[in-house]
Amino acid sequence: MADPQADTVRDEVAGPLAALGLDLEAVELSRSGTRRFLRIAVDADGGVPLDLITDATRVVSAALDDGTAMGEQPYTLEVTSRGLDRPLTEPRHWRRNVGRLVAVTLHDGPAVTGRVVGSDDTGVEITVKGQQRRIAYADVARALVTP
Repeated sequence: MADPQADTVRDEVAGPLAALGLDLEAVELSRSGTRRFLRIAVDADGGVPLDLITDATRVVSAALDDGTAMGEQPYTLEVTSRGLDRPLTEPRHWRRNVGRLVAVTLHDGPAVTGRVVGSDDTGVEITVKGQQRRIAYADVARALVTP
């Protein structure tokens, strides 16, 4: 179910983040009593260094101050980079993880673990037990980078 407030936050911060060369990966809003917490996850080719997280926090804060998504009530903002525990859901995620070991759960068939050797807009090439295998993104139920 879509969260209209998260969608508005996404609309307000995506442009400023893109200007920094960052992809907006996730917007998570939570509430604990009267406190609100907003977590923005970003990613970029080559990773996201700490100084870029600082810049991203500044532009997100400014965009939200100028916008209407968070209203007048106080909230805590956290801008973070996409972690290894986040699923690979977009072609860019696969591209950014070439060379890494991934665990892939398929919609129909057994789970496989292999190393990403390449990807394109429709699927990924992984090496499983020495054999290269093509998997279409449409066949992937869940995929995670393994430690």
